Amino acid sequence: MRRFSCLLPLLVLAAFPSSSLAQSKISPAEAKNHVGERATVCGNVVSTRYATRSKGSPTFLNLDEPYPRQIFTILIWGSDRLNFGEPETKYANKKVCVTGLIKDYSGTPEIIASDPRQIEIQK
Repeated sequence: MRRFSCLLPLLVLAAFPSSSLAQSKISPAEAKNHVGERATVCGNVVSTRYATRSKGSPTFLNLDEPYPRQIFTILIWGSDRLNFGEPETKYANKKVCVTGLIKDYSGTPEIIASDPRQIEIQK
């Protein structure tokens, strides 16, 4: 019984991964320092683009600085687009928070959003 009580805290942590614990919110400018981490990035969507002729039909939502000077991008692949409606319109000129794994794409940090629950419009 004593061994089980020592394992209990580990079992609780395994059942509730870090994504369910409180996450810190960071700015788009700070995201470059958190590549490889799961985080919530909050900023203003200042430019959008639905690249219908590009491979994968991506939608780009750029936070705080517009393309081509973007400092952070939310990427929505065409295969996930139906889940979001028209994200280039829905999120344009809105303050949003996006949660996910921060990756680097050619020097610009990004989060790939595949589920609309990853993006929250702030009031």
